[in-house]
Amino acid sequence: MSKIKVLIIDDSAVVRQTLASIISRDPRIEVMGTASDPFIASDKIGEEAPDVITLDIEMPRMDGVTFLQKVMSQHPIPVVVVSSLAETGSETALRAMEYGAVEIIQKPRLGVKGFLEESRILICDAIKAASVARVRRIPSHRLRADPKLTADAVIAKARTMAMAETTDKVAVIGASTGGTEAVRAFLEAMPLDAPGMIIVQHMPENFTASFAKRLDSICRISVKEAETNDTVVRGRALIAPGNRHTLLKRSGARYYVEVKDGPLVSRHRPSVDVLFRSAAQYAGKNAVGVIMTGMGDDGARGLMEMREAGAPTLAQDEETCIVFGMPKEAIKRGAAAKVLPLDAIPAEVLRLCR
Repeated sequence: MSKIKVLIIDDSAVVRQTLASIISRDPRIEVMGTASDPFIASDKIGEEAPDVITLDIEMPRMDGVTFLQKVMSQHPIPVVVVSSLAETGSETALRAMEYGAVEIIQKPRLGVKGFLEESRILICDAIKAASVARVRRIPSHRLRADPKLTADAVIAKARTMAMAETTDKVAVIGASTGGTEAVRAFLEAMPLDAPGMIIVQHMPENFTASFAKRLDSICRISVKEAETNDTVVRGRALIAPGNRHTLLKRSGARYYVEVKDGPLVSRHRPSVDVLFRSAAQYAGKNAVGVIMTGMGDDGARGLMEMREAGAPTLAQDEETCIVFGMPKEAIKRGAAAKVLPLDAIPAEVLRLCR
């Protein structure tokens, strides 16, 4: 098996050297070169195309997001963003994911060298996942979504709150690598009276609030980061906050969420398995489970528990996944009752939740 060729782009010499050192230790990966800015990187790519690029966001001459947009709109190459953006910069990182970044690894502003060395396995795993990801050319016009009308948003929230006590169905969704785009497409297809939804998307804790806010601005339904005691109501999706587990609970006819600390489950926090198990226990056949694109097997066990509890279960198909890891594992276990392309999942969820 040929090695995965990686090009490292970062304006920090320390970061370039450290990344090159830790990546080179993996026998499956080869560092083909480094670049201190996108212009130097473009020259290197012209000479030899890498299999994967690691990319910083904040760089001189051209920022990483602009470079990413150019790459993904011309000659797509899998990109892993390694960024020191803090919470205030998370909107920039979210835009990078929309432009096609396969994964984002958040590095601290201080102690970067030590962090990178400690995160060697995480970084190498992200590169390996990126190397098999299906990256596609992304036209820039697709990213310019019309904003949600203020009046529609107000009417939707008032109407859905009135229906909260009579909501019987709930949809729970899990995704990881490539999931930000899949979740966006899924939620944009949802009408104002869509079933209440809870979504676990593997993301760092400083990213989920901005992710939810951005989705809220482009979707017809309301989207927010989940907080304990948030009611699961029609016309609203709750995004599990990063670094905390989110569980579905029930009080009478009312579904709500509990956000809590806890250990990593299936190597993740939040964990899709935790959400799906809680749905199996508290909603049973009144829930619909959906597992989307992602690396690893988080969610496969929980989806099986949901199916055993009588819930309809769906998995995204291989053709439309960026990384066919989580759905593949769920399908292999017999947890998915139906396998569908991404664009067919919203309609099926709506049908099942009628």
